[in-house]
Amino acid sequence: MGILFGFAPWIVYWVLVGNVPFETAVLVALAVAIAAFVITRASGSPGRTLEIGAVTTFLVLTGLTFVLSQDFMERWIQPMSTAGIFLVALITALIGKPFIREFAVVGQPKEVIESEPFARITSLLTWIWIAAFAVMTVSAAIPPIVQGDATLLDTETPMSFVCYWVVPFAVLGLAALLSRVLPERMAPAENEIVRNTTFIAFAEAEIDQLMYLATEHANREAGPGKEAYDVRIGSKGVPLVGDETRESWPSSYKVRDRKR
Repeated sequence: MGILFGFAPWIVYWVLVGNVPFETAVLVALAVAIAAFVITRASGSPGRTLEIGAVTTFLVLTGLTFVLSQDFMERWIQPMSTAGIFLVALITALIGKPFIREFAVVGQPKEVIESEPFARITSLLTWIWIAAFAVMTVSAAIPPIVQGDATLLDTETPMSFVCYWVVPFAVLGLAALLSRVLPERMAPAENEIVRNTTFIAFAEAEIDQLMYLATEHANREAGPGKEAYDVRIGSKGVPLVGDETRESWPSSYKVRDRKR
């Protein structure tokens, strides 16, 4: 539901833009974007970059709607709105904060969030949405480029309604389906997730003592009913600040159900 909340301003806009005056559509979408932004800030919910992008996009669209002519907006308002969400999604990926990851972290344990598969899946899904928004933008831009008098309100000319509506929202639906299916196909089983941690040992500890301490520490972190396995120790410990008799050692492990 989190990502649906993030997309809400655009969804509201796309539903209204072909059915009410453009000014009404853009003002309602802007109000929803601002409300989503305020709710996110107040509740500490994820999705901040997407919601900041939504407010920015609809502020710009509101200004253009009231300044530019009706004819121009009928031709270009649809590709401008999809270009807005495309740029927002692209920027989140380029700055290292993929918007999908902001929603996916909710309810996930730290070891999952910090795992390589989680980063890979959320990055891939973000780029799938970026590609979908790019296709939507290009498709919606075809009618006004090819036909100078194209309008998104035209239901008689195939190029207009196919490129303004059919292709963009078919692609949007496909991206939504992939977002539902791919994580389940790509996510590793819980007992295959590598978890990283550190443990404390005396500087003179030998390898068997280090392994014992690492395993005990991993089992404590694994929690009730679970046990650590495939425990591995890093190559070198780091002396503690102010206590050179002890060292902090990196280690990794996997977790499975405890054998009865």
